[in-house]
Order: sequence, then structure tokens, then C-alpha cells
Amino acid sequence: MTSVLIASDLDRTLIYSNKARQLGADDGPSTCVEIHDNKQASFMSVAAAEQLVELSAATTFVPVTTRTADQYRRVTLPGPPPRYAIVANGGVLLVDGVPDKSWGRHIERGLAESLKLDDVWSHVAQVCHSEFTVKLRNASGLFCYAVVRPDRLPEGFVDDISGWAAERGWRTSLQGRKLYWVPDRLTKSAALAEVASRTSASLVLAAGDSLLDVDMLLAADRGIHPRHGELHDQGWSAPTVTSTTASGITAGAEIVNWFSVAAESPVRA
Repeated sequence: MTSVLIASDLDRTLIYSNKARQLGADDGPSTCVEIHDNKQASFMSVAAAEQLVELSAATTFVPVTTRTADQYRRVTLPGPPPRYAIVANGGVLLVDGVPDKSWGRHIERGLAESLKLDDVWSHVAQVCHSEFTVKLRNASGLFCYAVVRPDRLPEGFVDDISGWAAERGWRTSLQGRKLYWVPDRLTKSAALAEVASRTSASLVLAAGDSLLDVDMLLAADRGIHPRHGELHDQGWSAPTVTSTTASGITAGAEIVNWFSVAAESPVRA
């Protein structure tokens, strides 16, 4: 399995917060994989953690996340530290924990033709009212997001802001309490293709739960998404992408097992 590259989104796909783990049945033992503000913040099932150690030893395992590099570094996944990690939605490629400069220059050139973050930020600040918005955040100068109260979002707000963004070459994604605005040119799939090229991967497998994962799932040879989250809620599907039967943290274990089976027997997986 040395030529297999496995790319997995983190939050609500592989790892789960206390709230997210309750998206489905959660009656098994878990292990903490993130400490934030001196508190346990994210978890994996013990079964998933143990299997991920074996998987990482036999394949090239690549964490992929919309988290910034600093947010990603709070996570300690089971097994050896991954050589490659894709963070900031593909805007930053970490190699042995260090941002790859050549990839950074590539991203900078690509985003030069997109609507500037300052312009998006200005609009977001105007429409994200305090009644439903906790705070706004700049993510590594590449994109932005709002921490919102989903139950207070005005009817049609996400559709309206998504339409505004789409007309300007940006896209949105609502993941739990975070509403993202990301340039169309900033993709997880582009960074994944770079890693696949560097590792000469012959088989690429991917997992993700949100609209920001769609390009990565479609670019992979095969993909999987959990039975919860943005993709599941919108009924998204594709011929090369399957879904778990479980939801919540149990789906994370199912995803890791699916990776193992697909890597060993790609024809039958």
C-alpha cells in the first residue's frame, strides 16, 4: 500500500468535538486528540485511533482541513506526525510541520486574480449582525469566517450570502457554528494533487463532510462522506463517492475502516 495516498478532512469527519460527537450514537470509548484552552476539545473513537496508526504506517496519510496552521497544530493524531498536512483549505501546505514556500508562492499568484479578502470582509461585516453573529475571523489572510448562532440565522440568509459570493468568485460553507467565505481558487484538491505528485501516489482516497470538501472528493479516485453534515443534509452524491451508514463519532471509525479496506482491495472497496 506504499503508493496509496489517503486524505481526510478533520472536524466532523475524522475528529469530533463534544457537541459534534453527538450527531449519532456515541456509546463507545474515545481518545482525546486536541487540547484547547486547557480543555479536551476533540476526540476519535478508540477503534478509529488504533486503526489510523496502522493505516499511517502503510500509506501516505494526509490531514486536510480548513483550520489555519495554528489551529491544526492543536491536534495530535494517533501515530507518527504526518509528513504532509493541507491546512487553510489548501492555502498552506505543511511539510514536516513547516509551510512549503513554493506552494505559498503558487497560492499567492493564483489569488491575485480573485476578489480581495478586504472587499469580502467589508461586506461580511455589514451583513453579519450581532443578533446572530458571535465574531468574525480572518484565516491566514486567505479567507474569512463568522462564528454564528445557527438557530438565529434569518431565513434565506445563507442562500443570499452564498449567491453574493458566487457572483464574485467566492463560495460559502456552513459547518456547525462556522460560516465560511472562501475564494473559488483556493481548493483542497489542488493541494492534494501537489502531494500526490510529490509522493507518486497511484491511488488517492479522500473523506470529507462539507461543501468545501466536494472538489477533493471528486478529485480522488474514491471518496466517502459521513452520514451527517453539509453534504448529507443537502443530499449530495457522486458516482465515486459513498457514505457511511453511521453518523457522529462512529462515522469517523467507519471512515478509517473504509480507508483500510479500500487501500488493500481497491477493486472491491
